[in-house]
Amino acid sequence: MDIRQSIKSVSLADIEAQSQRVAAIVDEIKDVMLAPQSRKKSPELGSGDIQNLCDIDKAKLSYRLSLKDLPGGAMVGTRRVWELHEAQQWAQSYRASSMRPAGASAVTVTVANFKGGVAKTTSAVSLAQYLSLHGHKVLLIDLDPQGSATTLFGLIPGAEVENDSTALSLFTGEQQTIDYAIKKTYWNGIDLVGASPTLFAAEFALPSRQMKDVGFEFWRVLDYGLDDARAAYDVIVIDTPPALSYVTINSMLAADGIVIPLPPSALDFASSAQFWDLFSDLCQQLYRGRQESKSFEFIDVLLSRVEASDTASTVVRQWIMEAYGDKVLPIEIPKTSVTSTAAAEFGTVYDLPKGSIGSKTYARARDAYDRFGALVEQQIQAVWAKQIDSLGGK
Repeated sequence: MDIRQSIKSVSLADIEAQSQRVAAIVDEIKDVMLAPQSRKKSPELGSGDIQNLCDIDKAKLSYRLSLKDLPGGAMVGTRRVWELHEAQQWAQSYRASSMRPAGASAVTVTVANFKGGVAKTTSAVSLAQYLSLHGHKVLLIDLDPQGSATTLFGLIPGAEVENDSTALSLFTGEQQTIDYAIKKTYWNGIDLVGASPTLFAAEFALPSRQMKDVGFEFWRVLDYGLDDARAAYDVIVIDTPPALSYVTINSMLAADGIVIPLPPSALDFASSAQFWDLFSDLCQQLYRGRQESKSFEFIDVLLSRVEASDTASTVVRQWIMEAYGDKVLPIEIPKTSVTSTAAAEFGTVYDLPKGSIGSKTYARARDAYDRFGALVEQQIQAVWAKQIDSLGGK
């Protein structure tokens, strides 16, 4: 048989039909996972969760309940449960010294990596959820045209996210601030700037604006566009495309701190070296001859998708430690069935009910993300303190 006879050509019409079939399947999956309302629901918290959140014991919890000055939750059978917004009130009360001080502005944390598949989006969304759960008001900005972070919030990029809900109009110059695109989410305390495939047009719009105006600073568009949001939120978390694109450059140069999720594999480590080499060269070009420069309050390398049984990762982990030194966070995010299950249900470990998977496996994954969030929160608090000191010196 002539091999040419077994090859079937694929037309643009075939591609369009395929696109429609895939979209239909995604909608079906979403309807099942998010039934009956096709919308995600924020988690409920039990007494143990409130105790951990506020760092109090059972007796102190009972005493505070007797005062009736904080939400008492509701009894479900023999259990007392709190809605997310009620738990956040407890966190804000008991963690008052950890909240954003008056006069300080939002700290912007960009989660970035040159390579896909490193748990970048999961890290960004989990960080936003941890910070919100602990009382902070968070803005999450999805700048990846694939819209994975947007999907984790129960929205399908392209189908349910219009251009006026993405950052595209900011990058094209139609809008001057990001405020127009900010939407509420199912998770109280986290607002979202979503993403859709049309966001990729920013990669053409920014250089086009640069060509028309030689004084246009394409790398500062997002930075300037966040000015109003910095006064309205405690933390801004940005999820970026897996490439050193115009949008990623904007994200990194708008950031106070950067988190780099990095699995301990040779290919991922080599990719990170290319990332920093390119980013360093680019910054040298952008700021050459200028009085201003750019500095970051912190850069964190987060060991992600770590498999305990992978002996080869031990060697790579040593390379990472030698290369990044104290930038490597003292925590590893394990690759577990918990994260896979959560992703399949359009969520993270913070969305999963505790009884939905083995308690030990869940606890291991949840503890890792909690420790990651706590370490970043400490750095955020240090930035706030620095901001207040700076204001006091003026």
